[in-house]
Amino acid sequence: MNKFTKEMVDDYADKLLIGLTAEENQMVLDEFEIIDENIDLINNIENIKEVEPMTHCLDDFEYELREDVVEESVPIDELLQNCDDASYNEVRVPKVVE
Repeated sequence: MNKFTKEMVDDYADKLLIGLTAEENQMVLDEFEIIDENIDLINNIENIKEVEPMTHCLDDFEYELREDVVEESVPIDELLQNCDDASYNEVRVPKVVE
């Protein structure tokens, strides 16, 4: 199995537009090492390949969907009365990202 390298982590960080310091890169590598060790432990469980994956954590999981009920909603004009700044049925908020 291929191990993550410093170059791989830097490449993925660049693609995600998140710069990593050398310390952060090492932290990611250390975390992946722990994940790899845990996966190795799981893979070494006897007969693990014969176990069928579960769709839910409980074997006797039962679900019942609720009935769709159409309810009258609050008019948008009434909702927008609570806003300081709104236009075209949209709430204007301060820009938080540059």
